[in-house]
Amino acid sequence: MGRSPAKKADTSVALLEAAKAILRKNGYASLSTRDVAAAAGVPLSQIHYHFGSKQGMMLALFEYLNAQLLDRQSTMFAESTLTLSSRWDRACDYLDDDIASGYVHVLQELMAAGWSDPEVGKVIRAGLLSWYQLIRDVMADAAKNIGGLGPFTPEDIAALVSNAFMGAESLFLIGFEKKGAPVRRALRRVGDLIRIAEAKRETNHADKAP
Repeated sequence: MGRSPAKKADTSVALLEAAKAILRKNGYASLSTRDVAAAAGVPLSQIHYHFGSKQGMMLALFEYLNAQLLDRQSTMFAESTLTLSSRWDRACDYLDDDIASGYVHVLQELMAAGWSDPEVGKVIRAGLLSWYQLIRDVMADAAKNIGGLGPFTPEDIAALVSNAFMGAESLFLIGFEKKGAPVRRALRRVGDLIRIAEAKRETNHADKAP
């Protein structure tokens, strides 16, 4: 008699959570499917059953993590009562949370694996494009509300924001902040600039009011 769908899902999630912990501890190159299976408390054959291979497990892990993060960001950006500066502040808070939880380390390991593995790179690229497209759509709405983005298009801003946060993750992981470079503080200062622009816009509107 086969296992129930719920039991299969539980085993799959247990393996992915174990893979996340092992990847954070040992890195991609030293990650062993045997260690993952042992950490999840299941036979090694379960990895092959659920994912087919180490690569398949890594691809599933990225999609698993990326879906969680993307859902969180989508929910936050959908809050119409939040100003753009508040959304930026929240994104910085999420970066702190993701560093503390180990998400950033795991995601950067998977990205690095994608440089030399075309199949991994394809999945990573698709996942990160979803994040880019979310920011692009937010900036398109912001442009309508604030009367434009100056010389930038929503695509330009999305590219810059993506680069800023992904770069901050990489710099943090290699110890830039320990050497005195204010990586995350600098990102938060961008929120201060947005707040200044929002306040100026509100003042201008108030001055023009009859």
